[in-house]
Amino acid sequence: MGIGGLVIVSLAFALFHWVPGDPARLIAGDNAPLKVIEAIRESYGFNQPLTVQFYKYLSKLVHGDLGTSLFNKESVLRLIIPRFINTAKLAGLSTLFAIFISLILGCLSAIWFRSNLDKLVTVVSLLGICTPVFVSGLLALQVFSVHYNLLPVGYQGTWQSYILPIFSIGIYSTAFFTRMIRVCMVEALRDDWITTARAKGVGEFKVVFHHALRNALIPIVTVIGLRFGHILGGTVITEMIFTWPGLGRLMVNSILTRDLPVTQGSLLIFAITFIIINFVVDVSYIVINPRIKYT
Repeated sequence: MGIGGLVIVSLAFALFHWVPGDPARLIAGDNAPLKVIEAIRESYGFNQPLTVQFYKYLSKLVHGDLGTSLFNKESVLRLIIPRFINTAKLAGLSTLFAIFISLILGCLSAIWFRSNLDKLVTVVSLLGICTPVFVSGLLALQVFSVHYNLLPVGYQGTWQSYILPIFSIGIYSTAFFTRMIRVCMVEALRDDWITTARAKGVGEFKVVFHHALRNALIPIVTVIGLRFGHILGGTVITEMIFTWPGLGRLMVNSILTRDLPVTQGSLLIFAITFIIINFVVDVSYIVINPRIKYT
């Protein structure tokens, strides 16, 4: 699980027991007799010391058992896996959308630096960064679903259901990536070896997209990798707006109902995924620039 995962699980466990509220009463209902509530506490072990509860949870976690949901009695792992796949699809497609658009805009803006196109791209990217995800999501929902009735309001299992969530998540990342790519490409295009390549008659397309872009890829890949991790963990708002059956929405619902095993399992999956993404980004440096092996 690692130290990071252990810290996250420990913090989640501690915070949920500090927050006011009785999970046994939530399970039983507001009008349940005291005997029923006490029986639920004993059945789930809520009446045991916190150290005992935490030790039992960690013992199961070591064997790959994330526990059982307090409300629907299902395995937490079975609940999480399909929801995580849905969230990963949404985050992955949103990131690909953002990379495709931002590479075009960022490179064009760098080629025609300080031109009217560059100024337009800069202004649009600033507006995109300043627009919260919930604002872009609600506006897209109002325009394309409510007003024009072109796209479904919520998740329906079709490809049309992906368009608005991808747009609402991807618009911020597109603006963020565009500014980053623009800065890196402007710096790369000013290098002496780019001037030499042009003097040798190398085509402008090859100069920009093969030589300059490859030289600027390391900081770009770093930002994209870190941003993908944030997108993966930050899809909660979008999932709630578009009723997306993802892990973020499941975690919010588990927090509201104080379903501790589901919340801890969701946090742990997010933490492990973020660690894996950072590892993949580090390994990709060697692919981009093989000379890193010897440094």
